Amino acid sequence: MTPTLRAAFWMTGAIASFTAMAVAGRAVSHALDTFEVMLYRSCVGVVIVVAVLVATRRQHEVRTSNLRLHLLRNAAHFAGQNLWFLALTLIPLAQVFALEFTSPLWVAALAPVLLNERLTGTRLLTALIGFVGILIIAQPWATGGLSVGVTAAGLSAICFALTALATRKLTRAETTLSILFWLTAIQLVFGVITAGIDGDIAWPTLALTPWLLLIGGAGLLAHACLTTALSLAPASVVIPMDFARLPVIAVIGALLYGESVGVSLIVGAGFIIGANLINLRAEHRSSG
Repeated sequence: MTPTLRAAFWMTGAIASFTAMAVAGRAVSHALDTFEVMLYRSCVGVVIVVAVLVATRRQHEVRTSNLRLHLLRNAAHFAGQNLWFLALTLIPLAQVFALEFTSPLWVAALAPVLLNERLTGTRLLTALIGFVGILIIAQPWATGGLSVGVTAAGLSAICFALTALATRKLTRAETTLSILFWLTAIQLVFGVITAGIDGDIAWPTLALTPWLLLIGGAGLLAHACLTTALSLAPASVVIPMDFARLPVIAVIGALLYGESVGVSLIVGAGFIIGANLINLRAEHRSSG
């Protein structure tokens, strides 16, 4: 099997995991708020990551030398994930995923500011194209402003972009397991604080437990599959595969929730995906 086919195999796992997490997130939303969902997701994640570290005897990889950056990264990710789970309950699943795809464009726009990378004309162009896509999907002129769901999904994409930029810096000195450990451990603390600040944490029922286990396991598996795929093939090959998530979740939304896919979503998603492809091609040329 060629590296590209192996990457496609792992991306299939990533797409399935992200989709499963979205469905599970909506399934528990009637009983748990987003902070509680993140608390239990982190509990599952900590158990899995620690088990892997012990089983593979790689505990020594977990270090505290970059703890401040881990804290900043996970603050952004925690906020983004909460906003993502909130958006799942307010707008169609396909709309959430389409707006999430703006995250790489925010990475390209913010990297010159936060990582001192060169600002190119292509990055500016793709950011503008992506913004047009957002406007087409959101249609604030038709609804009297941005809805809470669209705003939450858009802000989550920015938070995920900040997470990606922090991860880019961390991978220069940290292993994937170390990053995942601090991801689950720090967000467990965040989850306890935010879920318990009102003095009332809802305990999961027997019916909710499988969904929460799915959220925790799928979240880790999705990142592991995506990371593995990127180790087998360049981003210019792997990331376009991820766009298959959009039609998949659109079908799931239609079958499970009766959600329709309008022209504005298709056209707006086309602008966003097209901007990503232009940016990927430009990055591939500059690195080659």
